[in-house]
Amino acid sequence: MTFSVDDFARAIEGQDFNFEVGTKVSGKPFSLDNEGFYVDIGGKAAAFLPLRELYIPDGVSPETVLPLEQEREFLIIKEPNMDGQVVLSVKRLEIQALWERLGLGLEDKESVQVKVTGTNKGGVTVDYQGLRGFIPRSHLVDRGDLDALVGQSLSVLPIEVDPDRQKLVFSHRQATQSNRIQEFQIHELVSGTVRDLKPFGVFVDLDGITGLLHIQQVSNKYVSSLESVFQRGDTIKTVIVDLDPQRGRISLSTKILEKRPGEILDSTAAVFEDAEARLENYLEKLGERTSA
Repeated sequence: MTFSVDDFARAIEGQDFNFEVGTKVSGKPFSLDNEGFYVDIGGKAAAFLPLRELYIPDGVSPETVLPLEQEREFLIIKEPNMDGQVVLSVKRLEIQALWERLGLGLEDKESVQVKVTGTNKGGVTVDYQGLRGFIPRSHLVDRGDLDALVGQSLSVLPIEVDPDRQKLVFSHRQATQSNRIQEFQIHELVSGTVRDLKPFGVFVDLDGITGLLHIQQVSNKYVSSLESVFQRGDTIKTVIVDLDPQRGRISLSTKILEKRPGEILDSTAAVFEDAEARLENYLEKLGERTSA
């Protein structure tokens, strides 16, 4: 026994439903023609899902993507016509879910994979499961030959997610920083290169990622000028005192290597020369204070 669209309409005649555009509904596809699926969502008439509103990979049949008689969620994209039929979409519902997922990723600092699709003056365009996004040049690890990135998959963090404006911005640099931070440990002695000097501290390049040596962590004595202690390009030894993978931050210290306040200011080379022994001594004292 077959069940036609007319049979379906008669079966539910007299029922009253009010479906609004943008509403999520559950339903079961029960029939398919060349244009799309007919779906039972409990209304006066069968809802219709055009094939263009369903992502169908090349070489895959529509029924494989959306099996008949299998219940799932749909999004209403067109209000009921005179016969009470609404138009549905799966594709737009999935896109909506992607935006929601990216919004959560923005809050939780969760990285995702994107594919670089093109370049422009400001950076590269990327594809995230059908959504178009952008990585500014300043947020790329490799900022040289942008054309060489086309076709590559990158691990990125969402830094701006605005579905209303269809704006999606990612950072490859922050994702790389966050992932690399997992390799370090608190109280680990690291060697790096002074990348930049700011009034509040020193940015140190740790083999491709950046740590901050705050001015208050330089010495146990007041530091009036960082330029009098460090220069760009200097190789220095510092100790990791805090790690924040979610924010991509590494906090450094040289003052815990001092045997006396101000030693890093007037005997920098000597402090770095036996930094390992100084750190070991510091940790021993720290352990004694902790156990006391």
